[in-house]
Amino acid sequence: MPRASRPDADVDDPAGDAAAPPSKTRRKHEMHALQDLGEQLVSLDPARLRTLDLPERLHDAVLLARTITRHEARRRQMQYIGRLMRDVDPAPLAAALKRWSEGPAEEKARFAALERWRTRLLDDATGLADFVAEHPSADRAELADLVHAARAERTTGGPPHRQRALFRAIRKAAAPAPAAAATGADADAGDDEDEDPT
Repeated sequence: MPRASRPDADVDDPAGDAAAPPSKTRRKHEMHALQDLGEQLVSLDPARLRTLDLPERLHDAVLLARTITRHEARRRQMQYIGRLMRDVDPAPLAAALKRWSEGPAEEKARFAALERWRTRLLDDATGLADFVAEHPSADRAELADLVHAARAERTTGGPPHRQRALFRAIRKAAAPAPAAAATGADADAGDDEDEDPT
């Protein structure tokens, strides 16, 4: 005997789909994503962890997870952190973690570029002119003296004191200058804070 369809079931109801809870698979994926974010929180150094505005229970759970060494106990603690993460907006945490992970890479790239400039200044006759053309605020006379001393130091095989001094001078010259407009805006903002609002 064929089953009779229920008359109250509306198959083509689009509003019913929007109100439906997420599937079990989707909830599991979201939970695993929160646990992964929790793993990253556990691996953070304490100073950076303090800068995040975490609820006290989550902060304590993260600190406790650092002390747990047994595999199964740590797994359960990470699941607990994942459950606590449900009450926290993960977007700001993920953004902060991403920013911190990209920061060292940018700094390494900047450091490598400065080392390339130092090598070019020491090895290439036109290096100094090219550097000063790219960084007009650089003190050409000071750099020329440092390049000459670093070349002499390299030929004698002594400790690289002058090469390090040259690197510091290159870093100082290549540092981005703070914008005067931003400094003025910060000063104006500070003045507004000092004023009595009443």
